[in-house]
Amino acid sequence: MNLKDPISRLPMVGPIYAKRLEKLRIATIEDLLFHFPFRYDDFSVISQIGSVQAGEIITVRGIVEKISNSYTKTGKKIQKAEIVDSSGKIEAIWFNQPYLSKTIKTGEKYNFSGKADWFGHLKVLVSPEFEMIKPSPQIFLLSYLANIHTGRLVPVYNEIYGVSSKWLRSRIKIALEDLGEKIEEFLPEEILKKEGLISEKEAILQIHFPENKPTAEKAVNRLAFDELFLIQLAGLLRKKEWQEKVLREPFFVDQEKLLQFTGSLPFSLTNAQKRCLREILTDLEKPIPANRLLQGDVGSGKTVVAAAAAYVAFLNGKQTLFMAPTEILANQHYATLKTLLEPLGVPIELVTGSCKQNIKNGIVVGTHALLYQDFSSKNVGLVIVDEQHRFGVEQRLMLYQKGLNPHFLTMTATPIPRTIALTLFGDLDLSVIDEMPEGRLRVKTWVVPKEKRTKAYGWIKERIKDTPEQAFIVCPLIEESETLSTVRAATREFETLSKVVFPDLRLGLLHGRIKSKEKEKVLSKFKAGELDILVATPVVEVGIDVPNATIMVIEAADRFGLAQLHQLRGRVGRSNRQSYCFLFTENETPLVVERLKALEKTNIGMELSEIDLKLRGPGEIYGTRQHGLPDLRMASFSNLDLIQKTRRQAEALLATDLSALTANSPLKNRLQKYKIEAINN
Repeated sequence: MNLKDPISRLPMVGPIYAKRLEKLRIATIEDLLFHFPFRYDDFSVISQIGSVQAGEIITVRGIVEKISNSYTKTGKKIQKAEIVDSSGKIEAIWFNQPYLSKTIKTGEKYNFSGKADWFGHLKVLVSPEFEMIKPSPQIFLLSYLANIHTGRLVPVYNEIYGVSSKWLRSRIKIALEDLGEKIEEFLPEEILKKEGLISEKEAILQIHFPENKPTAEKAVNRLAFDELFLIQLAGLLRKKEWQEKVLREPFFVDQEKLLQFTGSLPFSLTNAQKRCLREILTDLEKPIPANRLLQGDVGSGKTVVAAAAAYVAFLNGKQTLFMAPTEILANQHYATLKTLLEPLGVPIELVTGSCKQNIKNGIVVGTHALLYQDFSSKNVGLVIVDEQHRFGVEQRLMLYQKGLNPHFLTMTATPIPRTIALTLFGDLDLSVIDEMPEGRLRVKTWVVPKEKRTKAYGWIKERIKDTPEQAFIVCPLIEESETLSTVRAATREFETLSKVVFPDLRLGLLHGRIKSKEKEKVLSKFKAGELDILVATPVVEVGIDVPNATIMVIEAADRFGLAQLHQLRGRVGRSNRQSYCFLFTENETPLVVERLKALEKTNIGMELSEIDLKLRGPGEIYGTRQHGLPDLRMASFSNLDLIQKTRRQAEALLATDLSALTANSPLKNRLQKYKIEAINN
C-alpha cells in the first residue's frame, strides 16, 4: 500500500465505509491520516480501584469477574460488569447495550475509562469506554502505543452516521502501522531547526495518539505551521509569477483630465479614497500589471475609485471589464458608472444573462456572462472584479485572459481582518478605504429579544405608515427547514407579516429562487416606493441602493457573522435620513448577546470582523461558513505571531533556496497537493 491509495484498500474499510468517508472528504489513506482530532478525552489518569472517588474522570485496570444483563425498576435494560484489581472491586454499568455481555470477556484484563459516579448507594463507572489490554506493537514508530481508546489522551474526531471516533482511531492506527514510515518530510531542515519544529512524521503520530499534552501541543504547532506556511508560499509564488508578466505599455495618467473627473462629482472624495486612488494609479503607471485588492465598508465609495481607474484606462484607449457576482449588483454598478462617466464621453455597456449588447469600447459591466463574450485581447487593459471571494479561480482566470496582461483590481465590502488579508491575499497589494463620506448618519442598532418583538413591529409600522420611508426584513432561509424549525424563513414570514402583522402595508418578497425578471420587477417596485417592506433572504446583502429604506430588520441574527450583519445593515443609512437596524434573536445565551451587541457599539466593519474572529473563529466571518477561506485544520487566522513567522520563512525560502521547489521535490509536491485553490473559491 501507499499513502495515495484509495481508502478502500486499507484493511477493514471496504467500499461501504469508503462511501461514508467521502462525506468527511476522506478519499485516500493520506486523507485519513490528515483527518485530525478536534479535541481529546483525557483518560490518562490511571487509578487503583480502591482509591476511585465519585466525580473523577479516570481509567482503572482490572480483570472482569462477571458481566450480566438486568433490568431497572423502570424497565430499562442495564449491563453490569464487576472489575477487580489488587486494591478492590468496582462495577461498570451501561444502559441498553445488551451485546456487551458477549463483547466483554470474563477473566480478561481491561482498561475502563470514564466518569465515576453514584448509582444508588454504589460507586460505579457510568458507561465507560473499555479496551482489552494488549502488548505494545513491535513497530518502532508505535513502540509506545498499545491501547488507543482508553488510559491516555484519546482523540475525538468529526464523525458522520456509521463512522465513529472509535472506528476512525482503529483505522488510523492500522494506517500508521503500515505506512507511517512513508510520511515524507517536505520542510527544509533549516526551517525545522530555526523554528524548533518536530518532523511531520512525528507530528502526524502525536496528533492522533499523543504521549502527553506537551507532545500534542508540539504536533499542533508543527501542523499549524505547515498550513500557514503553504498558504504564504503559494501566495508569494503567485505574486512572483505575476510580477514576471510584462505590459506592452504602462498607462499614462492625465492628471488634468482626472481632476476634471473628480471635480465633476457631486461630492468630495474622502482622504481615504484619495489615498487608495493614488495607490492604484501608481500601479497603473508601472510596466508590470497591477494586482490590487480594494477593501472598504458598504457605502465607503469603492465604486467611485474604481470608476476613476476605468476612466484612466479609457483615456489610454483601453477597455475595462467590470464583473459583479449578481445581476442586481451588476445593474447597480452599471447605473452608477453611467452617471459618473457617460457625461465625460465614456461608453458604458451591460452584459448579463438576460441583457446582452454589442461590445465596442469603454467599460463593459457584467455578471458571469462576461466570461463567455469575445473581446479583442489587445484592447482589454483593466479588469475589475467586485466581491472577488464569490468567484472561483478558474472564473477569474478566464476573465483575466480576455486581455493581454491587463491590470487587475478586485474589490470587497466584506471586512476581512488584517491577519487574514495578510495571509490569504499575500499575492495582492492591499488598499483600504477606512473612512466614510461626510454627512452619513450612523445607523442606530438594537438587539431585540423575543419579548420585545411585538413592540418593535408596532414601532416599525408607525414609522413607515403614510411616509416615504421603507424597511427590509431579512430571513436566513427561503423556506422552513425541519432541522432548523425555530429559524424564521422568508416565504412563511412574508405570509405572516402580510396577513397578521402589517396587513395595511404593501409587502414584497425577494429570494434567490425567484427568476431574474421577477426579481427586477420586485426591486423596481421597492425602489419606486410602491412597496413599504421588502421581505428577503441575504440576497440583498450587496448591490441594492434604496435611499428611502431606513429600517433593516434581521431575523435570527445570531446565525450570521458580524461582518455579514454589518453588510446587511449597510443597505440602509444611504441618505441623510436617520436609519435603524433591529437584530431579532431568540438565542439569549450570554456569548451570543455579547457578540450581537458589538453592532450596537460600532459601525466600523474592520473592528467587527476582528471581534468575530476572536469570538467565533474565521469560519464565521462571512456567515455560517466563510466563503473564500481554506479549511484550516490546526492553524488559526487570529494567531498573528505564527502568521508572521510563516511569512518570514516563506519569503526567506524564495529569496535563498529555490532548489527546494524543483520538480518532484517534497515541498513542490506538497504545494501541488495542498488545495490552495480553496483560498479563492
